[in-house]
Amino acid sequence: MSEMETKAQNNWIDTFLQEAEELLAEIDEAALAMSEGDSEETINRIFRAFHTIKGSSGMCGLTAVADFTHHIETLLDKVRSGTIAASPKLADVVLAGRDQVRAIIAAEQGGDPVPAGSSEKLIEVLKSFAGEQGTTTMPNIARATETPSSVLTDRKEKAWEIRFRPCPTLFHSGGNPILLMRDLSSLGSCEVITHFDAVPSLETIDPSACYLWWTAVLHTTADQDAIRDVFMFVEDGGELEIKPVAVAAVQAAQEEIAEPHLEAAAKAQKSAESGVSKALTKESTVRVPSGRLDRLVNLVGELVMNQSRLTQMMTQIGAPELANPVQEIERLVAELRDDVLGIRMLPIGTLFSRFRRMVHDLSQELGKEVDLVTEGADTELDKSILDQLGEPLVHLLRNCIDHGFEPGDERVAKGKPRRGTIRLTAAHNGSSVVVSIGDDGRGINRAAVRAKAVEKQLIASESNLSDKEILNLIMLPGFSTAKSITNVSGRGVGMDVVKRQIDTLRGTVVIASEEGRSTTISLSLPLTLAIIEGLLVQVSNSRLIFPMFAVTENVELQASERRQKNCRNVISVRGELIPYVDLRALFQMEGDRPEIEKIVIVEHEEQRVGFVVDRVLGTHQTVLQPLGRFFRNVAVASGATIMGDGGVALILDIASTIKLADQRAREASSTSILTTA
Repeated sequence: MSEMETKAQNNWIDTFLQEAEELLAEIDEAALAMSEGDSEETINRIFRAFHTIKGSSGMCGLTAVADFTHHIETLLDKVRSGTIAASPKLADVVLAGRDQVRAIIAAEQGGDPVPAGSSEKLIEVLKSFAGEQGTTTMPNIARATETPSSVLTDRKEKAWEIRFRPCPTLFHSGGNPILLMRDLSSLGSCEVITHFDAVPSLETIDPSACYLWWTAVLHTTADQDAIRDVFMFVEDGGELEIKPVAVAAVQAAQEEIAEPHLEAAAKAQKSAESGVSKALTKESTVRVPSGRLDRLVNLVGELVMNQSRLTQMMTQIGAPELANPVQEIERLVAELRDDVLGIRMLPIGTLFSRFRRMVHDLSQELGKEVDLVTEGADTELDKSILDQLGEPLVHLLRNCIDHGFEPGDERVAKGKPRRGTIRLTAAHNGSSVVVSIGDDGRGINRAAVRAKAVEKQLIASESNLSDKEILNLIMLPGFSTAKSITNVSGRGVGMDVVKRQIDTLRGTVVIASEEGRSTTISLSLPLTLAIIEGLLVQVSNSRLIFPMFAVTENVELQASERRQKNCRNVISVRGELIPYVDLRALFQMEGDRPEIEKIVIVEHEEQRVGFVVDRVLGTHQTVLQPLGRFFRNVAVASGATIMGDGGVALILDIASTIKLADQRAREASSTSILTTA
């Protein structure tokens, strides 16, 4: 095989792997939906997904995948025909088959080998399941790559009527109807009729669209699956009908096909024209490696930064003839930035869908009855955030099922439904997205949490903690109230991982719980990590940036208004006492204070906190830059950005800065800076 052919084959395999991952996720979702109730469309979704995997894997030379998938497809075909009834047990068999397909694909790509005999055992389960449903044993299926005539020579010849109306965009994807009909004719004696009734007038015709459709009568020993395989890659978006006909009725069928009624032809033409219009306006998609998107975002970030420098230089030079071109460049760069960031935005439903299977399997393992309900699946987040959000949500869901829910009998005794419900929701809140996991379980026992924290010496026994601080104890490293270590929990890792990961994403975690009734954990996350709007401030000779999504307002602070309550700095804003942090004192910056300072008030964990600065310089479009390995331990800064004059401004990490100020305050007087009452 030449180098070019090898590269092409690798590209096919890469494309197949991406497609297979999506199809396996779809099978997960559809199989779980089938376990909750019979649905013809759900069964068809599962069948089409396995059918596509079988055909694509065969083209890529992954015959082991094609061989095994064909057995599942055969069983599902019996379900579609009504021979086998859909049931929760069938869903479990489908899920087991899906897992095996994934394992075979991984093994074919150099991963862990599939356990010896596992595929054969599962095939026997498929056959056994069919037998339990009152059907005959499934025949052995030969490889999909073999010709149907060599596989089915012992079958009697049948007649099939085939109607194929392709998607109008058939030619765009390289489809060729002539080759399709040639492949169909290779299965047996075939008579094909082409229909022109849907072709529009020359004034409205699109030369790149396919308006023709075909009917055929095929005499063959092949089964329906073999016929459908011919149209495997062109079936989506079109109409394909395959039905057996009696040999005596073939002539009548051919006459009916050849001489359609005018009324039916008119309806077909209108339907085809409507279908063409919809198909031609359908937005196409392109698969792009995430690395290329990251590179594009970095380049746009550099462009935004240099555009900012250009604007500042134009202001300094004072050349009016440059004003319009610079403003136009600024507009174009802003549009380019928004479009590029929009490319990276994905619906969070792509992440939610993978958790249905986990909740299904874990609830069965723990002997609990739990339903997962999702809302806001169309809420969009940056792909880089979605990639890092999966692990925290896994920990939260596992803890929710293991710790949050009582056994079924205990729930019934408390007047609750036997089946518990987890609500996984996402919604926009200003410039942030809030992802919440709520349950109707037993809630959090504050006394037990406090006692465990004292036992593990995480807090002193005489500590006076608020309700919020007690709930936040569960996020400390090593904390666990589990009485025994299991495969799910008990080792004290989980919630601290969630807190650490969300902090990395510049988000916040808020816990709310009503003991005996419910618990809700809310994660507030920024829309993107690449480019953010910030509030630029100055303290002494240094410039700092506050993330704009956290800022609520700015107020003035005169020397006469400085006051303390309970040894803490506070300011009254419209009757509300707000604690504030003096950044000049915290960072030990030199220089004289201005006569009138500014307080930037931010929202932190459902509480307002202020930061004293010298001046507020205005909003600034901030391109995040990492601090580098020499400054990775600077916790109060989440990154830096390069200003228009070439200087550097640190992006303030609000949570870490408050934590540092709180630590300094406790060391000085054993009181939190957030204490105002």
